[in-house]
Amino acid sequence: MHVKLFVGNLSWNVDDAQLEALFSEHGEVQSARVITDRDTGRSRGFGFVEMDAADVAAVISAVNGRDVDGRPVRVNEAEDKGSSGGNRRDNRGARGRY
Repeated sequence: MHVKLFVGNLSWNVDDAQLEALFSEHGEVQSARVITDRDTGRSRGFGFVEMDAADVAAVISAVNGRDVDGRPVRVNEAEDKGSSGGNRRDNRGARGRY
Protein backbone atom coordinates (compact mmCIF):
# COMPACT_ATOMS: atom_id res chain seq x y z
CA MET A 1 0.00 0.00 0.00
CA HIS A 2 1.44 3.37 -1.06
CA VAL A 3 1.05 6.10 1.56
CA LYS A 4 2.15 9.71 2.02
CA LEU A 5 3.07 10.77 5.55
CA PHE A 6 3.48 14.22 7.08
CA VAL A 7 6.45 14.49 9.43
CA GLY A 8 6.50 17.54 11.71
CA ASN A 9 8.61 19.06 14.48
CA LEU A 10 11.83 18.29 12.61
CA SER A 11 15.08 19.87 13.70
CA TRP A 12 16.43 22.36 11.16
CA ASN A 13 19.48 20.09 10.85
CA VAL A 14 17.54 17.10 9.46
CA ASP A 15 17.96 16.57 5.72
CA ASP A 16 16.23 14.37 3.13
CA ALA A 17 18.65 11.45 3.66
CA GLN A 18 18.10 11.42 7.44
CA LEU A 19 14.34 11.54 6.94
CA GLU A 20 14.52 8.60 4.53
CA ALA A 21 16.69 6.60 6.94
CA LEU A 22 14.17 7.17 9.74
CA PHE A 23 11.42 5.42 7.76
CA SER A 24 13.40 2.90 5.67
CA GLU A 25 13.37 0.25 8.41
CA HIS A 26 9.55 0.17 8.20
CA GLY A 27 9.13 -0.27 4.44
CA GLU A 28 10.39 0.82 1.05
CA VAL A 29 10.66 4.61 0.91
CA GLN A 30 9.71 6.08 -2.47
CA SER A 31 10.66 9.65 -1.54
CA ALA A 32 11.57 11.68 1.53
CA ARG A 33 11.64 15.46 1.37
CA VAL A 34 12.27 18.09 4.02
CA ILE A 35 10.44 21.28 3.04
CA THR A 36 12.68 24.33 2.86
CA ASP A 37 12.06 28.06 2.75
CA ARG A 38 12.10 29.27 -0.83
CA ASP A 39 14.18 32.37 -0.06
CA THR A 40 16.64 31.16 2.57
CA GLY A 41 16.87 27.44 1.79
CA ARG A 42 16.49 26.73 5.51
CA SER A 43 14.31 23.84 6.70
CA ARG A 44 10.77 24.78 7.65
CA GLY A 45 10.70 22.01 10.26
CA PHE A 46 8.50 19.53 8.43
CA GLY A 47 8.59 17.15 5.51
CA PHE A 48 6.83 14.37 3.65
CA VAL A 49 7.63 10.71 3.15
CA GLU A 50 6.06 8.54 0.47
CA MET A 51 6.48 4.84 1.07
CA ASP A 52 5.06 1.39 0.59
CA ALA A 53 3.77 0.16 3.92
CA ALA A 54 1.47 -2.76 4.61
CA ASP A 55 0.42 -1.37 7.99
CA VAL A 56 0.33 2.43 8.02
CA ALA A 57 -0.78 2.62 11.66
CA ALA A 58 2.23 0.51 12.72
CA VAL A 59 4.65 2.78 10.85
CA ILE A 60 3.10 5.91 12.38
CA SER A 61 3.17 4.49 15.92
CA ALA A 62 6.77 3.28 15.51
CA VAL A 63 8.12 6.66 14.39
CA ASN A 64 5.74 9.17 16.01
CA GLY A 65 7.35 10.71 19.09
CA ARG A 66 10.77 9.30 18.27
CA ASP A 67 13.68 11.58 19.17
CA VAL A 68 15.45 12.84 16.06
CA ASP A 69 18.29 15.31 16.59
CA GLY A 70 16.91 16.25 20.00
CA ARG A 71 13.27 16.72 18.98
CA PRO A 72 10.28 14.34 19.15
CA VAL A 73 8.88 14.09 15.61
CA ARG A 74 5.16 14.03 14.83
CA VAL A 75 3.91 11.68 12.13
CA ASN A 76 0.45 11.65 10.53
CA GLU A 77 -1.02 10.56 7.24
CA ALA A 78 -0.72 13.53 4.90
CA GLU A 79 -3.94 15.25 3.91
CA ASP A 80 -4.75 16.02 0.30
CA LYS A 81 -4.10 19.62 -0.67
CA GLY A 82 -7.78 20.16 -1.41
CA SER A 83 -9.10 18.72 1.88
CA SER A 84 -8.80 21.95 3.88
CA GLY A 85 -12.31 23.04 2.96
CA GLY A 86 -11.50 25.45 0.19
CA ASN A 87 -9.65 28.67 -0.22
CA ARG A 88 -9.88 30.79 2.93
CA ARG A 89 -9.29 33.97 0.95
CA ASP A 90 -12.65 33.77 -0.79
CA ASN A 91 -14.37 35.96 1.81
CA ARG A 92 -11.48 38.22 2.68
CA GLY A 93 -12.69 41.73 3.41
CA ALA A 94 -16.34 40.92 2.72
CA ARG A 95 -17.52 41.03 6.33
CA GLY A 96 -19.40 44.16 7.37
CA ARG A 97 -19.70 45.67 3.90
CA TYR A 98 -23.01 46.61 2.36
